[in-house]
Amino acid sequence: MDTESLTLFVEIVEAGNLSEAARRLKMTRANVSYHLQRLERAAGVQLLRRTTRRAEPTEVGLRLYEHGRRIQDELRAARETVTTLGRSLRGRVRVSVPSGYGQLVLAEPLLSFKRRYPDIVLDVIFENRIEDLLRDEVDVAIRVMSEPPQSLVARRLGPVTFIACAARDYAQQHELPRDLDALRTARVVTSNAVGQQLRVSAYLNERRHEVVIEPTLISENFFFVRQAILAGIGIGLVPDYLVADDLRQGSVLRLLEQWRLSLFGSQMFMLYMPSRQHTRAISTFIDFMVRAAGERPAGARD
Repeated sequence: MDTESLTLFVEIVEAGNLSEAARRLKMTRANVSYHLQRLERAAGVQLLRRTTRRAEPTEVGLRLYEHGRRIQDELRAARETVTTLGRSLRGRVRVSVPSGYGQLVLAEPLLSFKRRYPDIVLDVIFENRIEDLLRDEVDVAIRVMSEPPQSLVARRLGPVTFIACAARDYAQQHELPRDLDALRTARVVTSNAVGQQLRVSAYLNERRHEVVIEPTLISENFFFVRQAILAGIGIGLVPDYLVADDLRQGSVLRLLEQWRLSLFGSQMFMLYMPSRQHTRAISTFIDFMVRAAGERPAGARD
C-alpha cells in the first residue's frame, strides 16, 4: 500500500463521493475509481460503501482513513516546521463560528489573533449549523450546546445565557408572560431548530421545567431576530449578548428574570477532530482562543 493510494483514499472520504474527490485531485472520476479498486484489492476488504451520491467508509475503511489522515497531518506539520524555522508562524486555520456570537463576542479575539500572527491565513465561516468537521474541511468549530459529541474533542469556552425579552413599545401594548407556560401562546421571535420542535428548558428554584413553543418568527440570522424584537414583532428568546446594549439603554426589557432559560444549550464549546495532528498554526489558534475565553469578564466565564 503506497502513500499515493492512501492520500487518494483520504481525499475520497473527506470529499464524500468520488466525483468531488476527482475535482479536488484534478483527476477523472474513472481514474479515481480505478485507484480505489486497486487499493481495495490490495487490502483484501471493502473500504467504502458507495451509492450514487455518497461514499461512506466501512469500519476497516474508517480505521485506514484515520491512519492516512494522521500520516498526512504529520507530513504537513513536518513541512511547516522546516519552512517556518527561523520565520514568523505561518499556516492556515479554517474556523466555523455562530453568526451572532461570532460577530458580537468573538470578533475582537479573532482580530487580536490575526494582529498577533499576521502570516497565518484565518478563514472564518459564520454559520449556526453543527456541520461535519471531516467533510466540510473545517479545522475548528465553535458551537452552543449542552453536551458536545463524543466523537469530537471539546474545549469549554464558557456559559451562554438565554433570556426572554421584549421591546419597550411592545411591552406597553401587550400582556407579557408571567410564567414559562405563557410562552406556549405568546408571539415568540427566536432562532431556528431545523426539523425539530422548539423546546425551551428552564429552571426555577432548581426545578426543571420544559415547554414546547411555536414561534411567530424564526431565523438563523440573529441580527434579523434582533431587528424583529426591536420592531415589536414579539417576545425574543435569544442569548443575552445579542441585546446587551439594548437592555442597557432601556429599549428592550428582560422578562421572566426568575427563570434560567436554555434553548440550544448552555455552554459554548470549541470542537475539533481527535484524529488530526494539528499544524502549529491550528494549535496556536486553539490555545489563543481558550486563553481569550478565560480572560473575559467573570460574568462570561465558565
